[in-house]
Order: sequence, then C-alpha cells, then structure tokens
Amino acid sequence: MAGRQQHVHGEGVSPSPADSSATLLRRVQTHAPNSTQVVGFLTLLVSGAVLLLLTGLTLTGAVVALVFLGPLALITSPIWVPVAIALFLLVAAALSTCGFVVATLAGGTWMYRYFTGRHPAGADQLDYARSRIADTASHVKDYAREYGGYLHSRSKDAAPGA
Repeated sequence: MAGRQQHVHGEGVSPSPADSSATLLRRVQTHAPNSTQVVGFLTLLVSGAVLLLLTGLTLTGAVVALVFLGPLALITSPIWVPVAIALFLLVAAALSTCGFVVATLAGGTWMYRYFTGRHPAGADQLDYARSRIADTASHVKDYAREYGGYLHSRSKDAAPGA
C-alpha cells in the first residue's frame, strides 16, 4: 500500500506487478464493449469475409472465362464486329427517331396550348421576347429614318448637283 501511495504522490517508485495488472484490468473493464457492439462487429466480420470470398470467385471466374472464351472471340470477331456496328447504328437510329417524335409532340402540344390561350409554361417569356423584338424594330426604323435623312442631306452637301 505504501508503494501505491508513493506512486500517486509522484515520488518515482514503480508499482508492483500485481498493481499494474489490476490497473490494466480496470482499464479493460471500463472500455469493454457491450453486446450490441460485439454483434455488430461479428456481423461486420462475417459480411466482410463473404464479400471477400465473392470478390475472389468473381475475379477467378472472369479470368477463366477470358482464358477459355478469348480465343473463341478472337476467331469469330470478323462476324461479331460488323454485327455489333450494325446493331449499334440500328439502336441509335431508333432512339433518335423516338426522341425526335417526343420532342415534336411536346412542341406541338405547347404551341396548341399557346395559340388556344391556355397559357403554357414559358408563354410569358415568349410574349416578353416578342414585345422586345417589336420595340427594337420600331426604334431601329425610327433611327433609320432620322439617320437616313441626315445621310441624304449630307450627300447633297457633298455633291450639290446630285
């Protein structure tokens, strides 16, 4: 007991081995996991092992398939490459056609709603743009009249006989 009191007071005396094992046991008991943590850790361990096993099987299967089917693919590639290109072009054309049809129907529906006065989304922006274009055209026309008259008078000054 005297050894423990001296160590607590910092006099530099090292504790006995029995004291250090008791301290270690106390530390372990304060940090001991509860049952939920143990079950979670075991679940993590089992699922990690299963996933590691499945990863190994997948990699092994891929390598074996590549070894056995690689030469077959190489021998038959003169047949598969044109077929793949034709299939790609066919699918791309079909998807493009479907996209154009959907876009046309959407645009036609929007225009029908706009012209029948049902006010579709974006109609305000279209009306605002139309009014801005009309205002700009009006201003350009007025400016052209003023500036055109100015140029006409300037041309008479430059060539009085004209």
